[in-house]
Amino acid sequence: MATETVAKPRTSVRVGVQKFGTFLSGMIMPNIGAFIAWGLITALFIEKGWFPVAELGGFGTNAEGDPNGGIVGPMVTYLLPILIAYTGGRMVYDVRGGVVGAIATMGVIAGTDAPMFIGAMIMGPLGAWTMKKIDSLWDGKIRPGFEMLVNNFSAGIWGALLALGGFYGLSWVVQRFTDGAGAVVGFLVNNGLLPLTSIFIEPAKVLFLNNAINHGVLTPLGIQQSLEQGKSILFLLEANPGPGLGILLAYMFFGRGAAKASAPGAAIIHFLGGIHEIYFPYVLMKPVLILAAIGGGMTGIATLAITNSGLVAPAAPGSIIAVLAQTSRDSYVGVILAVILATAVSFLIAAVILRTSKNKGEDDLSAATSRMEAMKGKKSSVSSALTGDRAAQAGTVLTRPVRNIVFACDAGMGSSAMGASVLRNKIKAAGFPEVKVTNSAIANLDDTFDVVVTHQDLTERAQPRTASAVHYSVDNFMNSPKYDEIVDLVRSSNSEGAASGTTAESTAGDQPAAAVTTTATAAHGAHAAEPAAATDSQVAGGQVAGGQVAGKGVLLRESVILNGTATDRDAAIDEAGKLLLDRGAVDVSYVHAMHEREESVSTYMGSFLAIPHGTNDAKEHINHSAVSIIRYPQGIDWGGKQVKFVVGVAGLNNEHLHILSSIAKIFTNKAQVAQLEEATTVDEVLELFGKVNA
Repeated sequence: MATETVAKPRTSVRVGVQKFGTFLSGMIMPNIGAFIAWGLITALFIEKGWFPVAELGGFGTNAEGDPNGGIVGPMVTYLLPILIAYTGGRMVYDVRGGVVGAIATMGVIAGTDAPMFIGAMIMGPLGAWTMKKIDSLWDGKIRPGFEMLVNNFSAGIWGALLALGGFYGLSWVVQRFTDGAGAVVGFLVNNGLLPLTSIFIEPAKVLFLNNAINHGVLTPLGIQQSLEQGKSILFLLEANPGPGLGILLAYMFFGRGAAKASAPGAAIIHFLGGIHEIYFPYVLMKPVLILAAIGGGMTGIATLAITNSGLVAPAAPGSIIAVLAQTSRDSYVGVILAVILATAVSFLIAAVILRTSKNKGEDDLSAATSRMEAMKGKKSSVSSALTGDRAAQAGTVLTRPVRNIVFACDAGMGSSAMGASVLRNKIKAAGFPEVKVTNSAIANLDDTFDVVVTHQDLTERAQPRTASAVHYSVDNFMNSPKYDEIVDLVRSSNSEGAASGTTAESTAGDQPAAAVTTTATAAHGAHAAEPAAATDSQVAGGQVAGGQVAGKGVLLRESVILNGTATDRDAAIDEAGKLLLDRGAVDVSYVHAMHEREESVSTYMGSFLAIPHGTNDAKEHINHSAVSIIRYPQGIDWGGKQVKFVVGVAGLNNEHLHILSSIAKIFTNKAQVAQLEEATTVDEVLELFGKVNA
């Protein structure tokens, strides 16, 4: 069931720092490949590297006596800061913001000799934001034909002014800040106090505040230190996988239940995959375990300081593989020892805590995972590894009200349309008509929806396209109990003062849902359509059957059979497909595609209903929209489910969605399903659909 987790106020310091850190991380992480490339070139070709090459490493002089420029220096001086600035600018104002931010950053780069990573993190977003504000001044006021001229010159002029400002002003400020921060780090190192930083870094990691520290301070300072000394200890203050590994090993030996069972898999993801957040829920289950992380972190840092070891570039993600790849040539013993000792100390402290504790974490892992995701502000990509539950893969944490819900199936015209209609009615009945409920083919999904509902066999296909959405998996679209959970989610997330960490998990269900009789007025998406209302006179005049309500020619009298002759699923699909063929709505390839669709994912909807239809690729075989209805009074086996009503669907341009919405209303009402079972004439069936629309 959808639950609401307690979250800190949006204005809390923690949330503010977390958002700031996330923004900084958003500028750095897309460019990690460039950092790795620079780190590898540095480790290989600088004077202290594995294979010193003066022309590449930038040391010594050439035959003419001129200093070698190399590529190590230009990459760290120009390439990396400009990439960061462009990425930050694009985050704020798309490509235009990225270009202006990159121009502005050249000023701070040229204004000092130090690598301007902090300057890039400032000028990139600042240039984009100010450009966006300037553009708003004449938005809609430019004469047609002059847009390109104004846009290009305004970006060029403003970018040039920002570059001058960066050269004469900001570069000096950033240089003073960098020097000051470097002096603080030097003081800590010289006085043996650097290990104390773990007291702040390890708790910050668990609270997702580490990005602000790591990407905002440690990485820029570490790169400058690496340029001067060939390596830096700062790259491993936060990235050392030892402390987390020690905690997970302790759970493997001394934990219980789900925590003990999931710890081995989590350890592999953490240590080899470098995804440190996998161990955060284990700490949140028993917060005193933060002492183990701090102890391990301090041990690792002390070992690095004693052995004078470090990395040449950032290790991201914090995998042991990335750590070793970026280790300085003379630091392998120290780095490996730092990881081993950090693991050992963290393990010993955690083991003592777990052994002396009555609660060893056997029951609280799921709750701790939810708290971790709530603090993070979104779904953890690896949280399913902790619970071993497929449903966890389909959950997310919402920090926004639910506004757009999409039902997705393979073709986006049958089962998803029915489910969307059912839920749309339930949500409107709950008092939220502004929430849009639509349907779409999985191939047409994008990551703009708040909630995604799919058949349980299709969820894994939909998740990569809609990573930030809540995912619900159902085994039928007509009467899944998950609909009530979605309504609860909508209610909690849209209520005034709702917490920012509303969570939902998806599981399959097939219990009946309550009927509703109202229809939403808002629709959105690739296959959204709203049922039209039919008057009694239209019903009496046969206009519903003729399609004026259902769409022209969609449902005709000859397309309704009260006593089907098929005795199994495949024969029923052929019978429904033949009705579509006889009307010229489809060709025979579409009927083949109906069988293909059924083999991949069942079209059983619940309430004795199945709606076979073709795959998304088969739409080219549809000539016009049509629906066929066949009743099997004795029922037929449909993949282990009893089906008495088979509705064949072929849809173009959403015309068929009107009648599908009517069908959905009927089959969520037990009384109306009973009327269909007892109907003796086709007119009774058509009249029932008309009454639903009225």
